[in-house]
Amino acid sequence: MARFDGKVVLISGGARGQGAAEARMLVAEGARVVLGDVLVAEGEALARELGAAARFLRQDVTQQADWAACVAAAEAMGGLHGLVNNAGIYQPKPLMETSPELFQRHMQVNQFGCFLGMQAVVPAMRRAGGGAIVNISSVAGLRGSPNAIAYSATKWALRGMTKAAAADLAKHNIRVNSVHPGPIATPMLDVKTAEENQRRLENVPLRRQGSAEEVAKLVLFLLSEDASYMTGSELAIDGGAVL
Repeated sequence: MARFDGKVVLISGGARGQGAAEARMLVAEGARVVLGDVLVAEGEALARELGAAARFLRQDVTQQADWAACVAAAEAMGGLHGLVNNAGIYQPKPLMETSPELFQRHMQVNQFGCFLGMQAVVPAMRRAGGGAIVNISSVAGLRGSPNAIAYSATKWALRGMTKAAAADLAKHNIRVNSVHPGPIATPMLDVKTAEENQRRLENVPLRRQGSAEEVAKLVLFLLSEDASYMTGSELAIDGGAVL
């Protein structure tokens, strides 16, 4: 029996990259998925690829109404058992080049969106008898990252939010863990040149970028009963990266 037979997982930022890899693996393991994203064309294409096991909804993670719609779609598919807070933005700037507007934008999407997501899914997960939440942070949330103060601030905040939520929700049989990827080969890194991304690997002992599929395997582990005694944990998947 596949690990996720009969379970429904909501993935924000699910249209491409790590979210899409997670969706494909979950469906292969017998899950049904609700994909939320502002990238409508890519999200709809992925849902068509995955067939009856997937549904796409346009989702702005800063909007409570969009979260409510995604949760309702999940319950219509058979309940809600997992959430991957995967949506995020990465627009790196050093301290003195970061405008208040850019800082606020990171906070809205990366941090406030994660807060709204966790809050939105709890009633449905309680009705389902429990569940698992995985918050996608970053290695920047473990050690900070040069020239990316807004991104680092929000990803660092997810660590504390994860631990606080884990403590709050354990009594409801809801586990909450965070994942901290290093340099992963997804479109998010396209904001940097190929030369900049290659130089970044000088600080990665494994000397390569990770893949979305490698991150997805860790996410699936945390969503599954294989991780039933893990909550409030933070797991790096970064090739040993040193910032």
